[in-house]
Amino acid sequence: MLHHVEIYVADLERTLSFWTHFMERLGYEPDRWSGGMNYRRGDDPYLSFLAAPAEHLDPGYHRKRVGLNHLAFRGRSREHVDELAAWIKEAGHTMLYENRYPFATGPDYYALFCEDPDRIKVEVVAP
Repeated sequence: MLHHVEIYVADLERTLSFWTHFMERLGYEPDRWSGGMNYRRGDDPYLSFLAAPAEHLDPGYHRKRVGLNHLAFRGRSREHVDELAAWIKEAGHTMLYENRYPFATGPDYYALFCEDPDRIKVEVVAP
């Protein structure tokens, strides 16, 4: 269905410090290029990050504005989602709905919700 998703970010290196570790934990390989970074896993759609032009940084990103709300990924298992949640907390990233983890959206939906450095909401769902 999708070929790739490309996202502009405020600070590319800060963004990559989150996404590289996150995507490697999901089995994606970083692929640096002159304008940014792609994260690839086989023939799956890939994710690409680029630095936003300075004149387009204001007012900044927020998931409740028109545009992307969040990115959701499949985890391998509940244990895998728990490992990602532990890394998010240990690394000092923002975990969303932590007081309701792992059932923030209901008793049959095991998932992690967090934010990247630009406050893009990220979800990882257990099978």
